[in-house]
Amino acid sequence: MSEVTDLVLPILQRMQAQMNAMERKLDIVVDDVQLMKVRMTSMEEAMAGFNRRMDNMEIRIARIERRLDLTDA
Repeated sequence: MSEVTDLVLPILQRMQAQMNAMERKLDIVVDDVQLMKVRMTSMEEAMAGFNRRMDNMEIRIARIERRLDLTDA
């Protein structure tokens, strides 16, 4: 029985070390994904702001065109 333990124990220890390394890497990936989500949300909010500004500019240009009789119909 001792021979089996002597053979299996180092293998299990290496497996444990590899699993610990994978867990650390996974933690890094999870942190990176969370950061990407935050940045993406920020970009989406900025894009929504730009879209609102563009919509407002379109309304203002249409109003100016109407006042100056520059519209086609």
